[in-house]
Amino acid sequence: MKFGIIRERKNPPDRRVVLSPQACQKVLSTFPKARIFVEPSPIRAFDDESYRQLGIPVENTMETCDVLLGVKEVPIDALIPNKKYFFFSHTIKKQPYNRDLLRAILERNIELYDHEVITNPKEQRLVAFGRYAGIVGAYNGFRTYGLKYDLFELPKANALPDQQTLIRELKNITLPNIKILLTGRGRVGNGSREMLDGMGLRRVNVSEYLEENLNEPVYCQIDAGEYNKRKDGVRGNKADFFANPEEYRSNFFRFAKVTDFYIAGHFYGQGAPYLYTREDAKHPDFKIRVVADVSCDIDGPVASTIRPSTIEDPIYGYDPQTENETDYKNPDAIAVMAVDNLPCELPRDASQGFGEAFVKNVIPAFFNGDADGILQRARMTKDGKLTERFKYLSDYVSN
Repeated sequence: MKFGIIRERKNPPDRRVVLSPQACQKVLSTFPKARIFVEPSPIRAFDDESYRQLGIPVENTMETCDVLLGVKEVPIDALIPNKKYFFFSHTIKKQPYNRDLLRAILERNIELYDHEVITNPKEQRLVAFGRYAGIVGAYNGFRTYGLKYDLFELPKANALPDQQTLIRELKNITLPNIKILLTGRGRVGNGSREMLDGMGLRRVNVSEYLEENLNEPVYCQIDAGEYNKRKDGVRGNKADFFANPEEYRSNFFRFAKVTDFYIAGHFYGQGAPYLYTREDAKHPDFKIRVVADVSCDIDGPVASTIRPSTIEDPIYGYDPQTENETDYKNPDAIAVMAVDNLPCELPRDASQGFGEAFVKNVIPAFFNGDADGILQRARMTKDGKLTERFKYLSDYVSN
């Protein structure tokens, strides 16, 4: 079985990779029948020489490989027919901008496996970059806070080598006695929490957060059950909320009245109530003035996120009264950090974490007859057709 690590060709450039040199070495030592080739790349977080030093050949021989591993979408003109490809295709939600990509994959008899749908039998995702989005998002949020109020100036995350360096920078800042809210307890939310704990912030419970005036900066991490409640007054729970989101309404405003800085690391499901609306943000009691929206759902549950921002220009201002973009340093503006590709700012750490999960959960499926159905569930196309699980994309492809 020949695996090829392809060069990332999408623009803007992405420096991440599915398998680091160490991950490649682990695959080869665990599975003697595996062979790995690396396509040369001038931008990859691990340079070509770091692969060569561990005996991994760096060659333009992707045509001879069976399985091609990438991160972002492969440009249509770079697709090699009759291969198995792994990458984030951004087609499973019928994204219009990638319709032609999926059509080309079908026309060229490519087997597509999307990282986003690599799951265990319980349909839980097995490989993801969410933790690193949370890590970088929290750091960028503090950087935004410092810039908005001219309190401190942190370097950009992509100028620093790893998570521990980000934490060291955060330990050096001095914060006023602010309240920081973090939503979500999944990969993203817990990635952000690593940063808050790493810099030594005290965590408080919901009642302390809402009711007490504290003489130090603190944070509170909440999940869906704490910022939503059932419309009928019956006590709900997280499982019920995910099963019946339309039966709930937002209970977030009680947090918005005391929060200075908000980190949005939650998962937002179809039919769920918005956390806060544009009308909520107009209310005189709405206190939030800095938002790090890691989840980055545009015109969605976090009303101040009206567009994604970029690594190069990560912050914009939202004027709650006019509902328009403004200077984020304006005292009445909400400063919004809504970079939608945050893991790209920490490419080495993100690649190492992703690769560990890929080696543990996906690579064995090629050598054990796909005993757990990992490949079967993630296979979107085969023999020039959509597989049964992804037949719902038929109208998207043919439209």
